[in-house]
Amino acid sequence: MRNSLPDGFREIRGRDVGGEEYLHKELTERIIGGAIKVHRELKAGFVESVYENALAHELAKAGLKVAKQVTYPVLYDDVVVGEHRADMVVEDKVVVELKAVSELAPQHVAQIMSTLKAANLRLGLLMNFHEARLVNGLRRVIVE
Repeated sequence: MRNSLPDGFREIRGRDVGGEEYLHKELTERIIGGAIKVHRELKAGFVESVYENALAHELAKAGLKVAKQVTYPVLYDDVVVGEHRADMVVEDKVVVELKAVSELAPQHVAQIMSTLKAANLRLGLLMNFHEARLVNGLRRVIVE
């Protein structure tokens, strides 16, 4: 397990979780299973919105509540100074950020951390559908 995130955040990459228990583990496993199914069918090469629509469809078929493009206010000094958008929120518990890039960069991880903060949620999944194997582009970010 690696952690190069600021204090208050923890990251688990790919299959590093082993037998470890963490917040919403069963739900994230269902989301990841759906994403793997989508990735196996569509493969790499499409834009993010294609994977977003396919994953939302797959998760809804599995009976999960999915909200796409959810907007959250950003507060500073108790004043709304902007808004932040999450690609997807599942069961009002897990933020899912989808990418279709050659490799995940630090700004992608920073984006999901910002999304979690704006949404006041504790667990996010960052998925890069451009990878040959989705698990290689998967990160779990947890607010501790």
